Amino acid sequence: MMKSISFRFRIYLVTLAMVLILGMIGLMIIEGYSPLDAFYFIIVTIATVGYGDIHPLTPLGKVLVIVIILAGVGCFVGVVANAIEYMIEMRERTQRIEKLNMIIGVFYSEVGTKLLKKFSLKDPGIHEIHSALAVSNNWSDEDFQKAHVVLKEHSYRLDSRALPLEELHNFLSHHKGFLLALLENPQLFEHDRFTDMLHAVFHLSEELVARERLIDLPQTDYDHLSGDLTRVYSQLVIEWLTYMQYLKKKYPYLFSLAMRTNPFDENASAIVQ
Repeated sequence: MMKSISFRFRIYLVTLAMVLILGMIGLMIIEGYSPLDAFYFIIVTIATVGYGDIHPLTPLGKVLVIVIILAGVGCFVGVVANAIEYMIEMRERTQRIEKLNMIIGVFYSEVGTKLLKKFSLKDPGIHEIHSALAVSNNWSDEDFQKAHVVLKEHSYRLDSRALPLEELHNFLSHHKGFLLALLENPQLFEHDRFTDMLHAVFHLSEELVARERLIDLPQTDYDHLSGDLTRVYSQLVIEWLTYMQYLKKKYPYLFSLAMRTNPFDENASAIVQ
């Protein structure tokens, strides 16, 4: 929706600018107006003010003014209408983003943080990204940006044989209804990455449910599950950092709790020391 409005706005703006420029040149050549008089005449014409203090004298000038009126007035109205629509859509989008971030917060409270705790304990490379996950109250946007670079370049790897698959299966099955409800929420269309992450979590849940047993599996199957786990883990980590940055900007009190319950800190505690 935003892209469509923005595209229309640019088209109207470019067309209006062309009408102004070509109209000014035409009036200066045909009617002998000064640049200021030509610009003034076009503005009062397309704005439908029409003071009448300047008017074309030649037939060709009158034809040109007719073209300016037909093209300019429509473009001017289009620019104004699209500008208003754009501002309204921006306000509504901001409200939708706020609601979406509330949904993300609920997801991490119910599922995400617990999964990160389970996964990070079995991540052999966690020490390589520990500094990027040690979020503190002193972090600036630049610190978050550097942490994002570290996390995106990190090679995530989880071994399904090292994780308690049965426990993970029970946990995800218990929250299946919650995950389905999130996927059905129309607000998610505003956040492709978070939606992709939810799909990855749900797929992992389905993979675990589809097996009658989760022990003594073939090596090929363990490798397949390792890929699913790693996909979920990598997306969870990056989205978690993005959410932490949002909390720090918008809700310092929620950020304080999120720092104290950091899933990558084995000594984390909600109790204020």
